[in-house]
Amino acid sequence: MDEFKIASALPVSRRAVLGAGLFGAAMLASPFGRRAAAAEDNVLYVNTWGGDWEAAVKKFLFDPFTKDTGIEIRTVSPISFAKLSAQKTTGVYEFDVTTLGVADVARANAAGLLESFKGRVDPAKLWKGAVYENGLATHGFATQLAYNASKFPSGGPKNWADFFDTAKFPGNRSLQRHAARVLAIALLADGVPADKLFPYDLDRAFASLDKIKPDVRVWWTAGPQARQILADGEVDLAALWDSDALGAKKASKDPIEVVWDQAVIDQGCWIVAKDSPHAENGFKLINHIGQNAEGLAQFCIADSNGPMNPKSFDFIPADIAKTMPTYPEHLARAVMLDGAKLLPQLDDLTTRFESWVGI
Repeated sequence: MDEFKIASALPVSRRAVLGAGLFGAAMLASPFGRRAAAAEDNVLYVNTWGGDWEAAVKKFLFDPFTKDTGIEIRTVSPISFAKLSAQKTTGVYEFDVTTLGVADVARANAAGLLESFKGRVDPAKLWKGAVYENGLATHGFATQLAYNASKFPSGGPKNWADFFDTAKFPGNRSLQRHAARVLAIALLADGVPADKLFPYDLDRAFASLDKIKPDVRVWWTAGPQARQILADGEVDLAALWDSDALGAKKASKDPIEVVWDQAVIDQGCWIVAKDSPHAENGFKLINHIGQNAEGLAQFCIADSNGPMNPKSFDFIPADIAKTMPTYPEHLARAVMLDGAKLLPQLDDLTTRFESWVGI
């Protein structure tokens, strides 16, 4: 897990898409670049985050698929929204399948960058909410509140309103430099009900952020960074990914408390690139992942995500399940990001947020 690990338009490690660049030219020179007419019937190119994430997904999701279908999977990393977009423009395909967070799935779908699920994926064979904007939402990760309990002997914050209450809970704070997630937190802190959160009231969100900005010591951009500064005591309170909150709890010499109420959950969604030369193989993979509850469970254990398929919890030990953001008790108290409802605002909220942080 890294996510938003759903993410939005900002570059924040593997749980968000990478920044835009001159990817068209790069792909033309790439050893992976190939024309849509390329005839490789028994192969599928999948865009991954590389490293431990790729190792986990290969072992628990890709290898079983290859065993059952004979279709070879070749991986390309890292994940990039810009590459997905460039492929459609150039006709040169570096990959056929990738994962995106919900905001970018909505953005890609609106831009015509995704193959349609209609007639290729049967929602009736999947769990509720599995199909999201022509993506298969398989795993979730949360941005949640964690704090150093030694700093608050009378009891620490219980929700985002408490996190924003710098008088009652003084101390250095840390937030992710990620507009879609942080604005959700700011509005929840200001009392907006979860069912009224989307689309964002941007003026209200930034007014809420103004109250806490002087106390935000670090705007983190990578999960391990957030984990380290909380574990080392550089900050007293943080909004960070669930896996990093757990990691800080294990690494810190001080007691770290983790709050599940109002955790903001993003989802990782599998998509097939529009006009991919191996689109049918891509949908075979997506359907296979959708039916492989045990493999998804093992992937989530290895990568510290939470499965969106409820059946996957049948294969997860209870003590581990209770650390996952999609564990039923946690999910009932969480807020799910809705990229589709944010779509008209994405460019504006991202630009405004970056300007606001830099002031």
